[in-house]
Amino acid sequence: MPVEDESLSPPAREETVLWSGHSSQWVHFWWYFFCVLLAVAAVVGAIFTAGLSLVGLIIPLVMWGLRWWMTRTTKYELTSQRLRRTSGILNRTLDELELYRVKDYSVEMPLMMRIFGLGNLRLVTSDATTPVVDIPAIQGAMDVRELLRTAVQAERDRKRVRELDVDGPGGSIP
Repeated sequence: MPVEDESLSPPAREETVLWSGHSSQWVHFWWYFFCVLLAVAAVVGAIFTAGLSLVGLIIPLVMWGLRWWMTRTTKYELTSQRLRRTSGILNRTLDELELYRVKDYSVEMPLMMRIFGLGNLRLVTSDATTPVVDIPAIQGAMDVRELLRTAVQAERDRKRVRELDVDGPGGSIP
């Protein structure tokens, strides 16, 4: 029977939820705008086709509904140890990123999003399956970034993980 040495592994700490949320529907503004244009075209076309093109209203309504539902069912949860992303309408997918793997984070706040207090959070990681994680159009992106930064540092300290860059500033070893 194998013997586990407790001193080799860092002490387990209870995982707590620091933030949870989902992207704002504003992230799809242009998509929704296009759907409105299609709907207007279908209504205008109905004038010339005796109402036949009103059937064309189904397409933009379905497009709008699916995009809204996809955004609504994609949820993010930041805990003290990992970032979880759950997505999917019929088939659900769970992607987890251990926080000690986060190498860099940035916030982008385009004008349209800044008007509504939204921002995009981007994480660069050392994770093989998700080297870049984007959390688009979230409320309070700067606050979430600060929560993330604190949690990443705490998790690195707990696991005794440090980042080692072997490339020089030009991307290669001199």
